[in-house]
Amino acid sequence: MNNIRITKQFSFETGHALYGYDGKCKNVHGHSYKLSVTVIGKPIGDSTNVKFGMVIDFGDLKKIVKEEIVDVFDHATVFNKNTPHVELAKELSDRGHHVILVDYQPTSEMMIIDFSKKIKKRLPDNIKLHSLKLQETETSFAEWYEEDN
Repeated sequence: MNNIRITKQFSFETGHALYGYDGKCKNVHGHSYKLSVTVIGKPIGDSTNVKFGMVIDFGDLKKIVKEEIVDVFDHATVFNKNTPHVELAKELSDRGHHVILVDYQPTSEMMIIDFSKKIKKRLPDNIKLHSLKLQETETSFAEWYEEDN
């Protein structure tokens, strides 16, 4: 059987601020992110398998990405915990806001690396993560490809 790529798209709203940045993104702001997840594998050849002909059930891929990314990051504010933003994060959290502290500057580039690690851990052994595309705005996005890493 041939390898086939399967892509599922997701949307979520996330706020962030870039500590030390020299432009507007140093301020707390948000994006309507679009995440495209592409996996690669061979369609299941066993005609007795309920998933016969599928590389992976879109529902199974959706479950992984929702649990690891969308449900965690949607309507959250992300800060680098290794900066003074940790004080703002604590204040927001104390006021009931959903805050995520990460070990990196929460740019699209760094977020997509984090997402790739989280998704890869959950995929079945016969399915490989091929690529991710994280769109921050209509005209700005970061892409991650397994072959580049």
